Amino acid sequence: MKTEKNILIAFILNISFSIFELIGGLFTNSISILSDAIHDFGDALSIGLSLILEKISKKNPDSNYTYGYARYSILGALITTTILTVGSIFVIISSIKRIISPEDINYNGMIIFAIFGVIINFLAAYFTKDGHSVNQKAVNLHMLEDVLGWVVVLIGSILMKFTDIRLIDSIMSIGVALFILINAFKNLKSILDLFLEKTPANIRVEELKNHLLKIKEIKDIHHIHVWSLDGNNNYSTMHIVTDTKDPVKLKKAVRNEMLEHNIIHTTIEIEGSDEKCLDKECHVDIKTSNHHHHH
Repeated sequence: MKTEKNILIAFILNISFSIFELIGGLFTNSISILSDAIHDFGDALSIGLSLILEKISKKNPDSNYTYGYARYSILGALITTTILTVGSIFVIISSIKRIISPEDINYNGMIIFAIFGVIINFLAAYFTKDGHSVNQKAVNLHMLEDVLGWVVVLIGSILMKFTDIRLIDSIMSIGVALFILINAFKNLKSILDLFLEKTPANIRVEELKNHLLKIKEIKDIHHIHVWSLDGNNNYSTMHIVTDTKDPVKLKKAVRNEMLEHNIIHTTIEIEGSDEKCLDKECHVDIKTSNHHHHH
């Protein structure tokens, strides 16, 4: 599997590189290199986890996990995000300490490390560029961020060499850390949305319902539930009120409509119009007001 091989190359590059950075950061006494080391280590970790979890998440559903293992891939994202968040906060605290009492930095060493950083990360980004899985796209994004991070460090270290303003180092590292934090929170939000069974962002339940009601045999629809396992695969269930003589055809029409809305797995309950739906929950209150329609 090419994807996995590429991810593995990226993993090996990243993990060996973050060790190299850690040494570089300690040797040059540069906190921005150290903060990049934390960033890269977090990335390496997430790549490693995504490799393992990607393998697990591909397993077929069984009696223990009737929905399959897709959510395992989000678990990796959750763990990595948490680690990166902690790392970033740690970096910000250290940088503030440095601003208060500056330390000497080996600028030449820093420039050399930064040049290596740009080259190695550029290669890693190049290796991972043609990925199809969401996981691999994420990995590639990390690589590009790392290249940018190193370009910043390179420019910063050259500036410091000529101006001797040590503050630049701390400011750069705070920049990197804030960047990681902002991304981590974005990730965290989408992960929580999945765990909280929130309706996927690209699906509007009311729009779905209106489309389905256009199918002429359908008198009413309630109990529409839409959720996602892993951010890609969407599932739904619904009750349809109909007196059709051909339920098979009706279900087919409904499933086709759902596929157009990116919902791959739909469970349909059919009720006659004289049947009372026993569930109190029947009419999920769909407020159209708080949804901004995106077209």
